[in-house]
Amino acid sequence: MLSIVIPSKDEEQRLPRTIERIQAYLDSKHEDYELILVDDGSVDGTRQIMEAAAERSPRVRVEALQFNRGKGRALATAVDVARGDPILLTDADLSTPIEELEKLQLALDNGAGIAIASRALRASRVEVSQPIYRVVMGKAFNLIVQAVLLPGIWDTQCGFKLFRADVAHRVFGGLVTDGFGYDPEVLYRARKQGVKIAEVPVVWRDSAPTKVSPVSSSFDMLKHVVRIRFMK
Repeated sequence: MLSIVIPSKDEEQRLPRTIERIQAYLDSKHEDYELILVDDGSVDGTRQIMEAAAERSPRVRVEALQFNRGKGRALATAVDVARGDPILLTDADLSTPIEELEKLQLALDNGAGIAIASRALRASRVEVSQPIYRVVMGKAFNLIVQAVLLPGIWDTQCGFKLFRADVAHRVFGGLVTDGFGYDPEVLYRARKQGVKIAEVPVVWRDSAPTKVSPVSSSFDMLKHVVRIRFMK
């Protein structure tokens, strides 16, 4: 069974369409799956949308954080209860189309423990780009991540990632980064454990607005990158 995890904070506008697209795609493939929707302390109608989806389908499960803890903590909460193998993490905006799952699954079939979607590879196709200042800041952040933690990985921050279940449970089990900086931490933990990480070119389309602040989120992620480097 495949587990799909979608963390959401105030996503009442985008989440219904994302749920519909994922279910339609997997149902057409006759996949056995569970869809875990995680409410990270939303204050709009996100929780109600999740509950309604769970009522319509026994494949949908809802996990809820009592208050906003951050994307990393929401994902760790869902991974902890996920029953499937592999486990797909995807964003509520579905910037990476669900159809790209097949590319990541192929990487796992070829021996990777983690397959991460990448916007940075030559074969990737960015159909709708982020604003230029976000592109520049993202590239700068990645250069720091490569220098400090993960040489050779060109895009740690794309939210579409497929994990072998045993790997996901290990690397998320001791997660210390609650916010957007969770990606470098879980990948760094995995690499230290000898897990093969495959970076996979995908189709990607920017979907505004974003919850990532260009200033405060960036500084927070940089702080965690430095802290992660000196973890035991």
